[in-house]
Amino acid sequence: MAVSPYRVTPTRIGNSSGLRLPAAFYRDHPQFAGAAGQVEVLDDSTLLLRLEPEEQQQGEVEEDTLMLGLFLDFLSRQALTADQGPVLYTEAMAADDDELLAGVTVDAAGEPLGA
Repeated sequence: MAVSPYRVTPTRIGNSSGLRLPAAFYRDHPQFAGAAGQVEVLDDSTLLLRLEPEEQQQGEVEEDTLMLGLFLDFLSRQALTADQGPVLYTEAMAADDDELLAGVTVDAAGEPLGA
C-alpha cells in the first residue's frame, strides 16, 4: 500500500476535542468511514491510530449472534432431551440467584446487579 500523508486539524466535538481528517482520506479509504478505533501515543510527537472498518465490527456482531444462537440451540436440545424434561424457573430459584449474585458487578460502570 502506498503511503499517503493526510493533514489533520484540531476540532471540537461536543465537549470533547478531536482531530479532523480531510475528505480526501475518506475518498481514498472509504472502508474507514464511520469506523471506530484506538489511539496509542508512541512519543511526544507521534500517535498510532488504528481504525477498525465497520465490516469487521459488523462481522464481530454477526459472530456473537451466531454463537449465542448455537448456545441457545444447545440449551434447548438439552432441556428437551433430559430425562425429567424442562425444569420451570421458580420464585425460590430467583431468590437463590439474587442472594448468590448480591454485590457482584457486571460491567466497567461498577453498577451492582439490579441497580
